[in-house]
Amino acid sequence: MKFLFQPSALVLRSALSKLVKRLDPSLIQDDVARLPFDRGLINRVLKMRAAKVNKKLKYVIVIGIGGSNLGAKAIYDAMYGAFDGLMEERFPKMLFLDTTDPEFLFAFSRFFKREIKHADQVLINVISKSGTTTESVANAEWVMGWMKRRFKNAADRFVITTDVGSKLWNLAEAREMARLSIPKMVGGRYSVFTAAGLFPLAAVGLDVKELCRGAREMPQRDAAVSASIIFHHLKHDRTIYDHFFFHPELETLGKWVRQLIAESLGKNGKGMTPTVTIGSTDLHSVAQLLYGGPRDKFSTFVWAEKSTHDVKLPRSLFFRGLVEGLPSQSAQKIMQAILHGAKRACRNEELPFTETILPDLSLRSLGGFLQFKMIETMFLGKLLKVNAFDQPAVELYKKETRRILKQG
Repeated sequence: MKFLFQPSALVLRSALSKLVKRLDPSLIQDDVARLPFDRGLINRVLKMRAAKVNKKLKYVIVIGIGGSNLGAKAIYDAMYGAFDGLMEERFPKMLFLDTTDPEFLFAFSRFFKREIKHADQVLINVISKSGTTTESVANAEWVMGWMKRRFKNAADRFVITTDVGSKLWNLAEAREMARLSIPKMVGGRYSVFTAAGLFPLAAVGLDVKELCRGAREMPQRDAAVSASIIFHHLKHDRTIYDHFFFHPELETLGKWVRQLIAESLGKNGKGMTPTVTIGSTDLHSVAQLLYGGPRDKFSTFVWAEKSTHDVKLPRSLFFRGLVEGLPSQSAQKIMQAILHGAKRACRNEELPFTETILPDLSLRSLGGFLQFKMIETMFLGKLLKVNAFDQPAVELYKKETRRILKQG
């Protein structure tokens, strides 16, 4: 992975150097940073996969929300893209129950009835760090009810991932259900390299060892430099931090980053507003604001040097004469031209940005990016003087939701 920032970041080297010096790697919370190095954790995940995954398995259903499912969904979507549903030959697939919206659940129930004929065709992973997340508990009850009506020993097709000692853990233990633990000191949004992220990915056949290998190779100094640049611009009233992904299959990865930044840093009146933009599509909806609107934004462009696949336009064009330079061009080169055009426009308008360049969209590259963003966020917490690991304000709506439900 390459992190490029000069001269596009528009920060004086002297100012940047002072900020970076404040960020000693020892400040990073070891419980999170060391997760990809924990061979025992990886082995426990793979042991559970061996116990629960069989040749008949067609669907791994993840029941979780926020940090409990965004990490796994980000990697799954990056690897299989938006057309996974059209790839009828590839199984097992991962499905996500992350809402209690009635229309969604109705459609899901019809899917269940049509597709699931045998218990071994499905594996349900219920993920909740606290064990009391309203949406996840409700969906787990709904799925369990469906399974019990159709199959004997339905609980055998569940894996529970939660904190040891949580109410959910204790209930699952009492009923002898399979369990995986999340380290107590690791919050949900940092849990992608725990069983919460690794087990569902492993269950659908993705190489989680390679994902963790990429994370282990990530240089912490790049994260320190990036955090310092973001902090500098935040102090100069650039309060919107946009991640501009030039791969549509990385949109969920952007949502993972959005939660990481918003929930970790939005405290005590501090923080920034994280946004996600997808190139080149969103240039046709937000470019005017980006280049001509308030100068309150700082961007980072995220793109890969190599694509897994590519296609070429024909040499003889039917719609010739409309756009110059298109004959025999590849889709990748066209996207690169748009990307470099967007960056050049930023330079011309003196809008600051950095670049995170992945070698490709492999698990190894994605693992490095995940680790990079988590450590960048931890460093930003130090610079902002906020606790990047709690989320007290999140409980405000949760308490009210439970009160409403209790009242009937």
